[in-house]
Amino acid sequence: MATHAVTDETFETEVRQSDIPVVVDFWAEWCGPCKQIGPALEELSQEMDGKVKIVKVNVDDNPNSPAQLGVRGIPALFMFKGGDVVSNMTGAKPKAQLQSWIEESI
Repeated sequence: MATHAVTDETFETEVRQSDIPVVVDFWAEWCGPCKQIGPALEELSQEMDGKVKIVKVNVDDNPNSPAQLGVRGIPALFMFKGGDVVSNMTGAKPKAQLQSWIEESI
């Protein structure tokens, strides 16, 4: 399963009520580092399908979700498990580092 977009309206259902852990990537179209990690997150989404769901929230179009979580810089990655944040990371990281963070968090 590839990453897909989540909005402020679908955040509760898609993220907080998910049966499996969810990584939320808060990003924006104008953010260079966000675009750098995009392909790695796509690959991880497919490689880890069934174990974790990776979704993207565009902060320009959906300001409420990042505001509620206190997101100040992007890309910001949040790991949700059972509806709660269990870990988060800010900034672009190489795929291997993203993967080990996800594996440690799930």
